[in-house]
Amino acid sequence: MSNSYQIKQKIKEIVTSVFLILLIAGLCFSILYPLLKLVPTIFSRIEDLGNPNVIWLPQKFSITSFKAAARFVMPAGILTLVKTVLYAALIMLIQVFFSAMVGYAMARVKFVFSKIAYFLVVLVFLVPRQSLLLAQYIFFKHFDFLGIMNVFTSRGEVDLIDNPVTLVLLAVFGFGVNQSLFIFLFAQFFRNIPKELEEAAGIDGCGFIRTYFRIMIPNAIPIISTVSILAFVWNYADIYYTNYFYSDAGLMSTLLSKTFVGANKTYVLNAVQTWFGIPAVNDFAFDAVKQAGVLIYLIPLLIVYLIGQRKLVQNMENSGLVG
Repeated sequence: MSNSYQIKQKIKEIVTSVFLILLIAGLCFSILYPLLKLVPTIFSRIEDLGNPNVIWLPQKFSITSFKAAARFVMPAGILTLVKTVLYAALIMLIQVFFSAMVGYAMARVKFVFSKIAYFLVVLVFLVPRQSLLLAQYIFFKHFDFLGIMNVFTSRGEVDLIDNPVTLVLLAVFGFGVNQSLFIFLFAQFFRNIPKELEEAAGIDGCGFIRTYFRIMIPNAIPIISTVSILAFVWNYADIYYTNYFYSDAGLMSTLLSKTFVGANKTYVLNAVQTWFGIPAVNDFAFDAVKQAGVLIYLIPLLIVYLIGQRKLVQNMENSGLVG
């Protein structure tokens, strides 16, 4: 009886293990399949694209698609990539700095409309950005904050559309890319920090501001690193605010979205044919160059992910998303 039970348990374990292995293998294949299909497309010669004999591997490896994509996506060379990374890093720093302060104030400062303010922060995150676009556009088109622009200009207002200051002001005012979510995460994190730390700091003579910078910020490193990664990735990949408020920025995201649209297919194909002296190109060349451009564009994001993915996963439990 005992041997029969052990055999049944062993068979059950084997069947369960085989099922899990097949399930994991199937999921991995589903995730990796699009990437595997990219290989024969972006690493083939332009002349071989569309060849029915090419399935998983190109007949002859070539990086012509990457060369063409680089000329479209990075017209100023590596400086375009550096400019995009610096832009995302700058907005990230501004968002983290102001979101942390607002989140701490909401978590610790009690005032008459504190619950309403907290509700509005959550509401801004839930409301589609498109519904706020018209009001934001008009605000920056005729910028006259608190009516003080008369001091600086005779018109009494300043047009900040297509001005990098607009993107900075959005981050300062808390309306940057998903910034209301960052405020929410900081507020949740600071609420979980024991109040005894602040009470002890007060006994030692620390004021509100000094307690924030000397006590709370060092303890908030986990959520700061999490929000920093998210802010960098989302600002680097943003095309919504950059298209409407600073379309002339020359960032990789805007160049990619403007270049590889269906209306530009003929222009892209003619440019590739001229640059590389190819006798004839087909529609597959447009897709190949576009996909190569996306991969070039993703390089900084992949680097950030590889560096910070462990911390991102470890810190999620302290970010207010779980627990």
